[in-house]
Amino acid sequence: MSFMLDKMENKIEFFEAYDLKTLERKISDQVDNNKALMLDVFAISHNVVFNPMQNKMHYSAVVHFKVLIK
Repeated sequence: MSFMLDKMENKIEFFEAYDLKTLERKISDQVDNNKALMLDVFAISHNVVFNPMQNKMHYSAVVHFKVLIK
């Protein structure tokens, strides 16, 4: 039985919420979790659209985490 550890160098995560405060909290929590993997935020992309079925704004974000120190 072999056991191998590989270092994760890139990670992309998607987030969504119906209010900006919740979206920011979700991203902040995941930033803290990814610090344990030695990943920092490299880029963030976000979008806002109106959801007529919920009659609310729908916030989404894509966060690219990357090892910045090698």
